[in-house]
Amino acid sequence: MRPRVKYQIIHINRNRYSVSVMCRFFGVSRSGYYDYVKRLDQPAHDAALVEIIRKQQEKCDKTYGYRRMWKWLGKVKKIHRNPKTILRIMKKYELLSEIRRRRKWRQMGQQLHKYENLLNREFQAGRPNHKWVTDISYIHTGQGILYLSVILDLFDNSIVAYKTGTTQTVNLVLDTIRIAMQKEKKVAEELQLHSDQGSQYTSQAYFDLTK
Repeated sequence: MRPRVKYQIIHINRNRYSVSVMCRFFGVSRSGYYDYVKRLDQPAHDAALVEIIRKQQEKCDKTYGYRRMWKWLGKVKKIHRNPKTILRIMKKYELLSEIRRRRKWRQMGQQLHKYENLLNREFQAGRPNHKWVTDISYIHTGQGILYLSVILDLFDNSIVAYKTGTTQTVNLVLDTIRIAMQKEKKVAEELQLHSDQGSQYTSQAYFDLTK
């Protein structure tokens, strides 16, 4: 099992068990775990770069692959990142060229609903259950990829709900929301649930559940 997977398990269960005990059990260091926790802010760190890439793709009619985008960022924007980082971001936020996007839509369904960005990079909340963020992460295991759907509360970055699956379907996302609503009986009427514009989050089923 990779250290990253161990850190994810420790973080998910940090309110149930001692972090020190779990680190010893999994054979990882506490400093490594806390470095992993710091990296959980990566979505906020990526946000500015995602916006730049998204605007360029809209401007060029979604024709840039990750290599061309990497070259453009370095030459025009003076942003120097590893090409694999650009590929990861463009895959995660579905910003690859139109040809690849069409193939994915045929497999996962069409994008039906787009939402206004109410969060607008304000990754802090003054009270619990006011701002939630959700996303799907990829965990590489010996048996293949495990998909982890998580909802975080931006008040204290606690995990409201999570669910894993062997495929990243709409149902994986919907089940995560249902678990969150069962656990959190009192939520603000103006609760914001922020996600990217991936196909699971723009589907009709997601719209019907969250409206």
